[in-house]
Amino acid sequence: MSDPLPEPSGPATVTAPAPAGATGLPRPSVVSWVGLVLALLALVLSVLQWQRLAVTREQVARQMAESAVQATEARSTARQAQELARDLAARLAVTEAKLGEVALQRNQVEDLIQSLSRSRDENLVVDIESALRLAQQQAQLTGSVEPLVAALKSAEQRVNRAAQPRLAQVQRAIARDLNRIGNATVSDTPALLARIDELLRLSDELPLVNAVAAVSAGGSLQRADTETPPTWWERGLRVLGEEARKLLRVSRIEHPEAVLLSPEQSFFVRENFKLKLLNARLGLLARQLESARADVAASSASLNKYFDPSSRKTQSAANLLQQVQGQLRSMELPRVDETLAALTTAAAGR
Repeated sequence: MSDPLPEPSGPATVTAPAPAGATGLPRPSVVSWVGLVLALLALVLSVLQWQRLAVTREQVARQMAESAVQATEARSTARQAQELARDLAARLAVTEAKLGEVALQRNQVEDLIQSLSRSRDENLVVDIESALRLAQQQAQLTGSVEPLVAALKSAEQRVNRAAQPRLAQVQRAIARDLNRIGNATVSDTPALLARIDELLRLSDELPLVNAVAAVSAGGSLQRADTETPPTWWERGLRVLGEEARKLLRVSRIEHPEAVLLSPEQSFFVRENFKLKLLNARLGLLARQLESARADVAASSASLNKYFDPSSRKTQSAANLLQQVQGQLRSMELPRVDETLAALTTAAAGR
């Protein structure tokens, strides 16, 4: 058994056998090459990392610069926005003030337009009312409804052109008045005047109640044709008997004052009758229908009181007076009171 080897006191050095033909210089080992490669790789990686960090630093610096520029621009934009906001606020205040002025002016213009419209409507109402009253006077003077119809049609056209709702009541009243006037019957004034003229002509021939009846010669002539001619003494007796009969009359007295009239009073009664007829004629021409009716009624009363009712002429005159009275009663011209009332209501603004 051999002796044990002594333990080395230091690190052991392994020496590889030198290859054949090698020089005396030491040759690197694999570990050295691996370390060198690793060191190179580490260096390359460090360089790459350094370059990447440099690029990143540059990018960060550029981004920071850009951010600083953008921040500056943002602050400038914010200042501009604030200035613009203040400008807009000032402009908005000015615009609101101008808008208030415009609204005030608009209200004033609307009030002015409404005032002008009311003034125009009031002027229209006043003009229509004046035209209708003038037409009514013309109708009363002429006895014709044509002035009223023309005035109402003109008023209707003006109201239609105005197209105001507050005048609708006036338009309806005008339509009703036109319908009523169209359906109204108006007496013939010339025919009525002709009847009054006929009464005036007959007034001189009307016998009074106290008039003595004249002996007609027709009976003596007819009796002479049928009988033998009387002798002179028969004719004398006949004349004497007739004169005696004239001295005494028996009649029924309805109005004692008519019988007791003197010849002078009879003249004035006849003239008063004619004056009443003339007054009625003038009242008819002047369209004073109430006065004309009163005069015709007085003429009729005078005719029935003082004139002989049994006379044919008196009866004819009485018939004419009745016709005149009937026409005067139906001669009232239609009025436009409804339209005038509607115009008054429209003018009052109700």
